[in-house]
This record gives sequence, structure tokens and C-alpha cells, in this order.
Amino acid sequence: MNDQTDILWRPSEQFIQKSGLKKYEHWLGEQFGLEFNDYEQFWKWSNNHFEDFWESLWKYFEIISHSDYTSVIDTHRMPGSRWFNGVTLNYAEHIFRMRSDHRPALIFANESGDRKQLSWQELEIQVASLQGFLKGKGIQKGDRVAGYLPNTPEAIICFLAVNSIGAVWSCCSPDFGINTVIDRFSQIKPKFFFACDGYRYGGKQTNRVQEAQQIAESISSIETVVFIPALHTYAELKNSIHWQDVISTEPAGLSFEAVDFNHPIWVLYSSGTTGKPKAITHSHGGVLLEHLKYMHFHNDVKSGENFFWFTTTGWMMWNFLQASMLAGAVPVLFDGSPGFPDLNALWKLTEELPIHHFGTSAPFLTACMKRGLTPRKDFDLSPLRSIGSTGAPLPDEAFDWVYNHVKKDVWLCSMSGGTDVCTAFVGGIPYKSVRRGNIQGRTLGCDLISMDEEGNEITGSLGEMVISNPMPSMPVYFWGDENNERYISSYFEKFPGKWCHGDWIELFEDGSLQIMGRSDATLNRKGIRIGTAEIYSVLDRIPGLVDSLIVNLEKKDGSDIMPLFVVIEDGFDFSEISETIKQQLKEECSPRHVPDAIIQVEDIPYTLSGKKMEVPVKKALLGLDVSKHMNRDASRNPQAMDVFVKMAGKV
Repeated sequence: MNDQTDILWRPSEQFIQKSGLKKYEHWLGEQFGLEFNDYEQFWKWSNNHFEDFWESLWKYFEIISHSDYTSVIDTHRMPGSRWFNGVTLNYAEHIFRMRSDHRPALIFANESGDRKQLSWQELEIQVASLQGFLKGKGIQKGDRVAGYLPNTPEAIICFLAVNSIGAVWSCCSPDFGINTVIDRFSQIKPKFFFACDGYRYGGKQTNRVQEAQQIAESISSIETVVFIPALHTYAELKNSIHWQDVISTEPAGLSFEAVDFNHPIWVLYSSGTTGKPKAITHSHGGVLLEHLKYMHFHNDVKSGENFFWFTTTGWMMWNFLQASMLAGAVPVLFDGSPGFPDLNALWKLTEELPIHHFGTSAPFLTACMKRGLTPRKDFDLSPLRSIGSTGAPLPDEAFDWVYNHVKKDVWLCSMSGGTDVCTAFVGGIPYKSVRRGNIQGRTLGCDLISMDEEGNEITGSLGEMVISNPMPSMPVYFWGDENNERYISSYFEKFPGKWCHGDWIELFEDGSLQIMGRSDATLNRKGIRIGTAEIYSVLDRIPGLVDSLIVNLEKKDGSDIMPLFVVIEDGFDFSEISETIKQQLKEECSPRHVPDAIIQVEDIPYTLSGKKMEVPVKKALLGLDVSKHMNRDASRNPQAMDVFVKMAGKV
């Protein structure tokens, strides 16, 4: 960890002094006389005095509240804490206070090359028109409104209008299957439904009119349907109102309904691959404070910058993308495939707009690396300030590729959080260097530690990611969860009173860390626990190896076997790649990391949010009834699971 050769980027003194984090630190000094020697001391203060910290954010960001709070938090107990009791506010109101005539409100691009800007005046008029229409249809505070929409300006207009009146938003991407959407929306009983005609991906247009119709007819609570022609087809939904008829009405002035700090802002969903998806419900105020904190301090987003994250509306990063507006930035929306017509498409877009903050998934960066892309040579990326990566651990070699082939002075912000909190627990720290393979550190106000199986706090070895103090953006509840039973079992059973996130991490003395995969997919080899990310980081560098998935199967007789499943690129020899895999894992990790069997398959199953389905695969191979442990509609490629079902008991 002290090897200086691991350092790939150091913030300049100018970078630090101009950062939003330093501005906040100076403010703390002026207001309260606080001084910190380094970031870790700053982080410790934010957790040892977490009520003071969150209250300071309230004052620093000058939160618009329509009533005063009686307490910052009513109890430190998790779950059950309620924040800023007595406060009434509105998330959308804080977005519109950043209104500007000097920059667009939104930028939209798609894989077909279309580009569109929406001014703040246009955005406000359309949101106000939709707000008036929703009110006219009887939608009010607390009602649920659902969307089946691609990542277009219309989706953000819908959210802002719904949010402005205190209704609860929920959205699925149109690439989700019918049952997947019904499983989600039926839990929250929406009154209103926005539906599209389809989506673009990989040079193809996929019509979803029939699916949207079936969803609307299957959820009895839906009273009104608005049809949004994302593909501009001439198709129509039965018994629906056309989008153009909604937003062309003369709007009244845009207003904002003040709601309780803990009032639901939206409902997000867990993957649902191993059971009924959890309807994760966040609060207006909790999300507002958290998004202001991360955008200003940990991503250092500044007014007027263009902020991009490749996402669909079905991933929490779509919600997070809109948070850039709270910092005065312009969110860049993209509809389509990041690999069409080739993997340079998004790097080209970065040059054209330009993009100042480029967010993506770790697999995208790894894919660019494997293809040998050199964006640094092919495009002018001089305005690019940061690259964000999430969704999976970023391998060491992808760090190298970014600095060697994208931009030498870019700030690479590997981050991790999730749908559970709609933010990151760990991520960018503008005061700290970027070390090869490491996430820079823990975010302010996130009391994250690593714990062993006995509940002891540890550093320097693998442990469970645990949060010791409540955070405002933790879910207020799961919708429809009687007595918080699923909520408690999801996070608080293993270490009562502490949030156990389910990630396997190694936390280092300097506060940086590595995430080693999901703890429920941990490989237990003769008593030694191995994070799957350790193995994938080696495999990601092997030419000809397209994809892989590894599990460890514990047999009834006490023995175990660790098979590795691989997808091989055409033209490469399976036997040669298998030998390379064994050799590399043995040399770079240990003999325990070498799989007992290497099996070639055509595809690896993924969730809709792009995570490998290690646990369902393990259950299928053990002969468990996959229909009870996996929702096929919650998989991006459900047919990939069939081969594992057929292998049950044979590995």
C-alpha cells in the first residue's frame, strides 16, 4: 500500500483548493472553528459527530424548507431513525432553483447520432404543463406514478412533474420483460402510467407497444395512461392520452408541494433474480442531502459542466444522473448501446459535447481495454475532468488502461453504493491520490468499516462491508413490507444494529479499499475465503476470454468443487486458454484460486442491471429448483441459465 509506483494520479494543489470539498472545509472552519490535518481526520469527524455533520450540510447548502426541524435525528438505532423531524421540503424545487438562461437544462443524444438540447424555459414549461395535467387527473401527494420509459428528456420531465406535487415516482426500462415490470409496479399500485412505444439498442428498434398495453391492463390500480412515442412510430396504446396533447396545454406557473423530509420520493427495486424484488423506498430529504453531498464533494461537479453517466431508467444511476442538476451541471442523457456502431461511440460523444464528467460501468472500461482502444489518440478529451466507474469492481489493468490510453491527468473515481441508498458509500476523494486497483476512500457521513465473521473490526484482510451509523438516504422502508421484516432481514440480521451491505471488502490503513465481490457469492476454499473479484481481475486480462463466472459448490459429503465457466472468442483455442487461466491464477494469486474444472459455455447469465448471477447459478448446479430461486424475467439473458440447470448434479 505504500508503494509509490501504485499511484496513478495525484491531485494538484490547485485542484484541491478549487474543489467543492475544500470550499466546504473552509466554511466549517469559519463557522465552527474546525480544522483537519487530512481527509481521514475529516471523515472521522463526520461520523463521530454525524448529527453535527448532516446539520452542517443543511446550513451549507441552504436547504429550502417550509418549516423548521425539531431534531436532526430522533434515534441512532438502525433501522427506525427519522431525520429532520418537522421539516417540509421538495426535491424538484432544489433542482429548479438552479435554473439558468446561460446553459441548457438537459442534453440528449442517442446511438443514431441525434442530438438535442432542452433549455430551462422549455423544461419548466413542459414540467408545469404536465404538473397541471396530473393535478387535473386527481394525482396528489403520496399517489404513485409509474413509467416504462427509455433514458430521454421525457422521462426526466415526468419525474420532475410527479415529484413537484409530492407524488411517488417509479420507473422501469422498456427492455424489462412484462412480468418483471408487473412484479414491481403491482406492489406499489400506481394510479398513473407513462408508457413508450419501444427503444433503440445496437442499431435496432424494438417495439414494446404490446408489452406496454399488457402492463397497463394487468395492473388494476392504473387509472390513466399517457403514451410517449420514443421511437416516433404511429402506434397507439388503447385508452391512452398522447404525450403531445398533455404538454401542449397552457401551463399555470410551476409550483412545489412541500412534503415531510421522510416522505417517499421514489421506489427503486432490487434485481428480483432470487425472489420477489424489494420495493426500496427513499425519502425526499434524505436523497436530497446525500446527492448534494456526493455531487459537490466527492465528484466535484461544478456549475455549467456536462455530467454523463451511461444508464437506463431501470438503474439507480439514472436517478443519480439527475442529481447533477443540483450542482448546476447539465445532465447528458444517452439512449442506445454504448458499443454502437463501435466502442468509440461514447468517447466520440465526450469530445463533441464536450463531457466533463464521464460515468460508466467497470465492464465497459474493461471491454474498451480488451479491444485495444486508444481514445487519447483518437479524440480531444482535454475538457474531461473525471471518469466514474461502478457496477462491478474495476480491475487493476483497467486503471492502467485509463491512464495510458484515455487521459493521463484524468481523475478516475471508482465508486460503489447501490440501489439500497441511491448513492455511493465509497468513491472519489479530491484530496487523495488514485492508487492502482483501489477505491480512494469512504464518503463523508458514511461510517463504513470492515468486520470479520465474529463481528470484530478489521483492516488489511477480507471482511464484510458494514455501516455503523444511520445515513439519511437509507430506505425509509420497503413498500408493503409488513413490520419491516424484509428490510431487517436484508441488512440487519448478520450484525444487529449495523447495516451489513453484502459486499466483501478489504479496507486499508490509509482509508482506501477494494471490493472483492458479493459476500453471498464468496468462494470458501478449504476454510480460506476468496472474493470472486480476485479471480475476475486476473481473467479480465486474458486474450480470447470474453466472459467468465465462478462458483464454489459444497457437496453433502463435505467435499467441494470450484468450477469456472468461460465464454471463448471465436478463433481462440479452449485448451490453450484453460492452461493460461490455471497458470495465471496460480502465479498471481495462489493454488487455491485455480478452479477444479473449466467449462466452456455460450453465455453467462446477467441481471437486468448487469451483475453476474453467481448465486442463482450456484443454486441451479446444486439441483435446487431454479424457478423458486430465480425470476427469469429479471435476467437480461434468461436462456443463458438453461445450460446450468441441465448441469445440475453433473459438475
